[in-house]
Amino acid sequence: MQDMAQTAQISGDRNSALPGDSGVWVFIIADMCAFAVFFALFAAGRIAQPELYEASRSQLDLGLGLANTLILLTSGAFMARAARQARTDDLAGARFSLMVTLAIGSLFGVSKVFEWSAKLSHGITLTTNEFFTYYFVFTGIHFLHFVIGIGVLAVLIARSKGGADKGIDRAGQLRWIEAGGAYWHMVDLLWIVLFAMLYLLSAA
Repeated sequence: MQDMAQTAQISGDRNSALPGDSGVWVFIIADMCAFAVFFALFAAGRIAQPELYEASRSQLDLGLGLANTLILLTSGAFMARAARQARTDDLAGARFSLMVTLAIGSLFGVSKVFEWSAKLSHGITLTTNEFFTYYFVFTGIHFLHFVIGIGVLAVLIARSKGGADKGIDRAGQLRWIEAGGAYWHMVDLLWIVLFAMLYLLSAA
């Protein structure tokens, strides 16, 4: 009976609110608004100096940018799977999916450090020109979000250790996983916009 009541409570909570925690959603919305301002500044600069922006864009590694995108999308798919498993009380499966999310997502950090190192080795820095100032600042801020997301995943994995038989609060665990998933998907979405804006969108 207690399990049935707990399941009903989870279902009721899901019908009355956004997945996860409302505080996380407030943070996500505020963060997205801040990035929208950044993107508007970049767009204004691109309009003012199209030749500079296009010449600089051509120096980015499209292959690495695409690889980073695929890494985060794949990692995000396992994050969504973890949330689905948590909703069906499969905490062991959810924990495994979270571990895969963390493992695949970590490759983004390795790839990004490699990309930055290559740029610096060719003398391209934050002060090279306006485009690369935006490039390093935007990707750096995104990387900070990514590092926080990796920390969130590590916490979620630690909290799910042992499974339901160890007395884990399933409703609380689901709320944590959904909140963490919402944040991780924000990291994915921000990178997709950055990838399109920095690597794909022609200024000419």
